[in-house]
Amino acid sequence: MGKERMPHDPAYKQFFSNPEMVESLLRDFVSVDFIADLDFSTLERCSGSYVTDDLRERHDDIVWRVGWKKGSWCYVALLLEFQSTPDHWMALRTLSYTTLLLLDLVKTGKVRENEGLPPVFPIVIYNGGKAWKAPQEVATLFAPMPESLKYYRPQHRHFLLDESRVPGEELDKSKGLAAQLLRLERAQEPEQVRQIVRELIARLHGPGYLPLRRAFTVWLGRVVLKRSGITEEIPEFQDLREVDAMLEERAAQWKDEYIRQGVIIGEARGEARGEARGEARGEARGEVKGIGLVLRDLLEARFGTLPQSVTSYIANSSDSNALRKLTLSAYHAESLQAFIDQLKKDDTKLM
Repeated sequence: MGKERMPHDPAYKQFFSNPEMVESLLRDFVSVDFIADLDFSTLERCSGSYVTDDLRERHDDIVWRVGWKKGSWCYVALLLEFQSTPDHWMALRTLSYTTLLLLDLVKTGKVRENEGLPPVFPIVIYNGGKAWKAPQEVATLFAPMPESLKYYRPQHRHFLLDESRVPGEELDKSKGLAAQLLRLERAQEPEQVRQIVRELIARLHGPGYLPLRRAFTVWLGRVVLKRSGITEEIPEFQDLREVDAMLEERAAQWKDEYIRQGVIIGEARGEARGEARGEARGEARGEVKGIGLVLRDLLEARFGTLPQSVTSYIANSSDSNALRKLTLSAYHAESLQAFIDQLKKDDTKLM
């Protein structure tokens, strides 16, 4: 069965039709020595006439060629995978894809016998929720066979970018456009989205970026903002500045809604813990603990690792109303130190 087409598909094809996005992808996320030998000023998009019907159903074919600094070409094939679970046979599909690309280069006269075949670097970009555990080497897909037969077994490997498994510190090191795309994939709060949108506005100026600005604009409206779950009906934006203006206009409303939902979730967790214990006071204690968990998650999401004094204060608090007020303070605090200063005012025993 073919996969259900996701909103990501056309947007990602537009993203990686931009040479700066492709360069960022290779420089920022492919830790292989040969990248340093490529001349990215030569990046050139290729057609995909060689793609079979089967592959066309599953992948938007994006092929680029880039010159080596010492001449000749290297081909980069991007295969986009937007199913919720990994494809066990992907290594076989990428082998087929690479073979068809090379055959097309021979058929069209772009490669001659005395030149040798150019290298092809296949990249699978995957954004599913489950970790990718499917084989990346086609040889591992074969059943056991005699050692003498393994000599004739095909060998081919693809590079995998599992977006949700890229370490946060790796993203923080890069200001490339591909990294900005992955940050948007992970953004959970309107303020995080807005910060990235403003960076994109500053970065993507000039007529040469119009297609890419449009791709980010459409994707933000149709995927990122709808995914947040705390938005009203999203309009069809025409430009990134419209997205920024809407985020600014609704920021306060979304903050309150986000906090309200977090407190409700915390209370629900608490009540569930109380019922599970079957204690008369279990619900109250569980409610406090649940709201405390939401507060701690919120602080860590905004400011990173918390001091022991703050985590201990939250863990030892027994007043659910006080924790609700602290959750509001945590969302509006300009810094972790500002939040701690507020705690000191409320409780002189802290630190």
